[in-house]
Amino acid sequence: MNQAQDLALQALLGRYSVGPKHLLEPGPSPEELELMARAALRAPDHGELVPWRFKVVRGAARQRMAELFAEAARAAGKGEEGAQMDAERALRPPVSVAIVARIDLGHPQVPAHEQWVALGGALAQFMSAAHLLGYGGKMLSGAKVRNPQIAAAFCEPGETLVGWLALGTPAKRPEGAQRKPGPQEVLQLWA
Repeated sequence: MNQAQDLALQALLGRYSVGPKHLLEPGPSPEELELMARAALRAPDHGELVPWRFKVVRGAARQRMAELFAEAARAAGKGEEGAQMDAERALRPPVSVAIVARIDLGHPQVPAHEQWVALGGALAQFMSAAHLLGYGGKMLSGAKVRNPQIAAAFCEPGETLVGWLALGTPAKRPEGAQRKPGPQEVLQLWA
């Protein structure tokens, strides 16, 4: 392995998830977000088929997302305190990126499950690029992705809201962050 390969591999192996409450300003700039999107477009795919898109929420749009989250909490019966908590959660990360799937169920050559795999590959590439640029983040989903008003705000007809990426500068690197299970549990020989 050459030095460049070793550095790249160490950077990938050093990636870890950072929750929104541990993310600080600055978040990625528009140019850095474009680099992340370029990395996502290099994920395994099927030629021109791109069954996903990302919608960036930054600046004043963060407040609109917080209002949407608060409205959804009220509609779910969480009361005003729950609405305030959900609004605050939406405002925590410096940048949020909505993940929208555009799965073509009737595609003649690419079945839906392969399109979902392409979306997963794009997410991995996007987050790896964010990490290499010095940002931390985490994918968030939950009941909000099933809320019709929130989904309508981010999606066009026929699309599915998958979740959000929370992005920013990590407050600190967690010590000894280990993922479970380890490689021995997920890499098996087929005989």
